[in-house]
Amino acid sequence: MTAALCGLLMFPSCETVSSFVHEGDVVAKAGSHRLYTTDIASFLPKGLSPEDSTALVTQYITSWATEQLYMDMAQKELGKEDLDVIKELEDYRRALLKYRYEQSYVNQRLDTTITDTQIQKYYDAHKDQFVLTVPVVRARFAQVDGKSPYLAQVRKYLAAGTEDGQDFESIDTLAVSSARIYKDYGDRWIGVAEIAGEFGMDGQAFLSARRNGYVEKTDEDGNRLIAYVRDIVQSGQNGPVEYFADRIKDIILSTRKQALLASLEQNLLKQAKASGEFEIY
Repeated sequence: MTAALCGLLMFPSCETVSSFVHEGDVVAKAGSHRLYTTDIASFLPKGLSPEDSTALVTQYITSWATEQLYMDMAQKELGKEDLDVIKELEDYRRALLKYRYEQSYVNQRLDTTITDTQIQKYYDAHKDQFVLTVPVVRARFAQVDGKSPYLAQVRKYLAAGTEDGQDFESIDTLAVSSARIYKDYGDRWIGVAEIAGEFGMDGQAFLSARRNGYVEKTDEDGNRLIAYVRDIVQSGQNGPVEYFADRIKDIILSTRKQALLASLEQNLLKQAKASGEFEIY
């Protein structure tokens, strides 16, 4: 039977599984339970090395035996009431089917379109939920070779704004080509720690290091680290609506889902009463 097992498991060498064969097609036993070659062949991937095959089979057998022994011990030690799991299985089945139907119902009907106006409206109505716990900033960051002839130009462009009449496509092109690292957070709000980490600083140290909007540092490799912070909103204040936009979208979607589920329940009861399927005596 060793040859048959080798063929089933597709091992490169019969020697890798010979230690698992005990009698007939049985690979292992645990109590009154038997594990057969076909059980292993059904899960074992093709193309494994002899070493990997042996390790995987050993792991599978150990897991299988542990499960059988647990079940045998449970049957032996637990009382009749604990062994009766039919009601629990039925409760779980009902809950699972209900959940799957609800998901299908919601997925088919949920309006996932959320406009900026809806986000702003929710924000305005719940401002107390959107107080910052950390400062947020809009900024640009570049790491430039300290000897680069474009250092001053990149530094200037980091602070450029639309009011300067600058061509931002040209700015980005120059920054990307001249800087070793260039990150533009100018059009979105980020937690200050995200950009402070570029300097190896915490958020408070980073903000304290600002001079005329700039934070600068030369690293140990001679690179010049430059950030220009365009805007700051301090912790304890209401944060910009854009910073909380993703959270607000999640809240709106969750509210819509709950409304759909509530209407589903009401409609089911209403229809069942109208058809006579549901009556209270």
